[in-house]
Amino acid sequence: MTMATIRKKLVGTKEYYYLQHTVRTPKGVETKEKYLGTQIPANIEKLKRDFLAQIYKERWYPVLEKIRASYSKERLTMPKSAFEKQIRSFSVKFTYDTNRIEGSKLTYRETADLLERGLTPRAKPLDDIKEAEAHEKVFYEVLECEKELSLQLVLHWHKKLFEGTKADIAGKVREHQVAISGSRFMPPSPVEVQPMLREFFRWYNRNKTTLHPVELAASVHLKFVTIHPFADGNGRISRLLMNFVLQKHGFPLLNIPYVNRAGYYSALERAQVKKNSNIFVQWFFKKYVKEQKVYAGDRL
Repeated sequence: MTMATIRKKLVGTKEYYYLQHTVRTPKGVETKEKYLGTQIPANIEKLKRDFLAQIYKERWYPVLEKIRASYSKERLTMPKSAFEKQIRSFSVKFTYDTNRIEGSKLTYRETADLLERGLTPRAKPLDDIKEAEAHEKVFYEVLECEKELSLQLVLHWHKKLFEGTKADIAGKVREHQVAISGSRFMPPSPVEVQPMLREFFRWYNRNKTTLHPVELAASVHLKFVTIHPFADGNGRISRLLMNFVLQKHGFPLLNIPYVNRAGYYSALERAQVKKNSNIFVQWFFKKYVKEQKVYAGDRL
């Protein structure tokens, strides 16, 4: 994403500074401006981030609301069996992609045969098979959950995901340092994890009714995976939490395909390294709208 630029305007002998950014909209390219004053403020980087965040909200929020409305209308007219089939299909794709991102060797066809027909693939790691089955069960638990998000609930889901394959870490917050292979981001030290988790749930409870639900889903994902509280499964839990939020607020669910993982990794890493959540949130808005274009109609 291009950054906002500082523009100087001369009126007589006086200089005035503005932030400027061009955006592509359904009506064409538009230039947005924000007046800074007669001097460049000391907190210019924060002002740039906030300016861009506001532009993106104005651009995407109406589209996101169109998606929610269209999805809600479809749900009202869709037979229960058809909706269940749709969720079943999503569950298979989501389980395949989320586990494949984390190194599972199962193909999409093998995942579908396993979850839909009970056919166990040959010559594939038993742990991958067990984790696919466990993930689908947890996914349905997440969709049907009426409780509010809490550490106890997240630990329960993590335990269910890994109790059959990694019982020593299942449902337990890590007490050792971890690293993310291939990433420039170093997760927090073990002593930081518990305080960060407490702050995460405080943040969630403060913002769950004020942030736009799609922004909340993106932020929950980013914040939780950045804390990296588990020895394994942080990405999978974060993507489940993302869909927990979307489901709770009446938005269609989101799958992040394995084949498109490079952009996903990049947005996460840049947001983490630069400590700028807007990078991931803005990527998320674009990704979400692209994946839900069937509901967006002419609002794109």
